[in-house]
Amino acid sequence: MILVIGGPPGSGKTTVAERWAKAHGYALISAGTKFRAMAKARGLSLEALGRAAEKDPSIDRALDRAILEEIRAKEAVRTNVVVDGRIQAHLLTREGIPCLKVLINAPLEVRAQRIAQREKKPVAEARREVVAREESERIRYKQIYGIDLRDTSVFDFVIDSADKTPDEIVVTIAARVRG
Repeated sequence: MILVIGGPPGSGKTTVAERWAKAHGYALISAGTKFRAMAKARGLSLEALGRAAEKDPSIDRALDRAILEEIRAKEAVRTNVVVDGRIQAHLLTREGIPCLKVLINAPLEVRAQRIAQREKKPVAEARREVVAREESERIRYKQIYGIDLRDTSVFDFVIDSADKTPDEIVVTIAARVRG
């Protein structure tokens, strides 16, 4: 089975995906982790790599192609996979790859506070970075793939993470997986 967890920065998608993978023995593929590693390898901040990707679509295309190839390789050997990322639900739907797609969301202020705490920075700075990152991603994904990140119709269900712990969200998803 393939479980895709999407959501904006700070929504909790990566934390939930990590906990799901550990609790259920799924392989984890994280687009955000891969993008952060790409930024670090180039000596860039996330914002700087995002700006570079606005000018060079091959950055996003290479990342997304690598993720799809990894998913297909896991699927070929019948490995259960949890994937987290901003556009993976859209891309897997387009590719006709069957999966359960969950959108995790929270208000901007909650997400900015989480990121500020995680990255040990002021909330105002985290909020500014999140807004800039979301705008960069919105532009890039629309230009490259024609994807509108505000379109949530591709998801099977939506969870507001503002007042839920990652473990509570894992339990909610598990209940949906069981049917």
